[in-house]
Amino acid sequence: MPWSRIFSGIVAIAVALSATVLGGWYFTIVFAIIIFLGQNEFFDLVRAKGIAPTVKTTMVVSQILLAICTLDGNLADAVMPLAGTFICFYLLFQPKMATIADISASILGLFYTGYLPSYWVRLRAFNTTASNLPLGGYWPPSWADFFAHKHSVTLPDGLTATLMTFLCIWAADIGAYTFGKFFGKTPLSDISPKKTVEGAVFGVAASVMVAFATAYYFNWPKYPITGLILGLLIGVAGLLGDLTESMLKRDAGVKDSGQLIPGHGGILDRTDSYIFTAPLVYYFISLLLPLLI
Repeated sequence: MPWSRIFSGIVAIAVALSATVLGGWYFTIVFAIIIFLGQNEFFDLVRAKGIAPTVKTTMVVSQILLAICTLDGNLADAVMPLAGTFICFYLLFQPKMATIADISASILGLFYTGYLPSYWVRLRAFNTTASNLPLGGYWPPSWADFFAHKHSVTLPDGLTATLMTFLCIWAADIGAYTFGKFFGKTPLSDISPKKTVEGAVFGVAASVMVAFATAYYFNWPKYPITGLILGLLIGVAGLLGDLTESMLKRDAGVKDSGQLIPGHGGILDRTDSYIFTAPLVYYFISLLLPLLI
């Protein structure tokens, strides 16, 4: 593995962990930057196909959506249909008549790189009222809350759920990459020729193992069951996100979505496993988990 890939991965993890612990607007700002850069890459892929989406409008709406999620997550679901309607109206009055592809790409850009990632902000804010820093930030009064199993119940629910999700995604990515490289023999899909069935299975298994361990550590109810379900959800969702982005790149005829991150490619190349994951985890802890208590 190239050193540039390792170094940029360490920096990304450090930023992600710091923003996750802080929460509030600190977390939102980091995700706003990621979404802005990711949408730029997505629309570059779209324009490579000769499609003319509403780039600026979609990107502004996505940033507004993040702010609304931070202020009141209950209002966030209203943004998607309202924004979709506004985008359609906007395209109607352009000098050049919009095509079905223009409208579809604009709505997909909002959904895929705006609405779905916004669930990370909702997940971090879930059932969280603790704030001891400006801008809604949080810093643990004692690091024993993290490093002592019996104290972890004092941590905000949104913080522990977000950390668990990140750890599972990282475990799945590292496990799939390493196991697939050395032991993978069976191609998984023509969409991404380098991926193997062996790597995918081990990646999902790694996600399950980490979810099981962290569910126990953070004192989740019925942790064997909740850890298993959560690990499977994250492992499979991350894999589907990776394949979806590979499909978009293949259709656009490019190897990477960008060159922003040394050794990793673009923002979408690095974050594709995160796009479908947050909504599933959010609804798991908000709808299914209470039924198991």
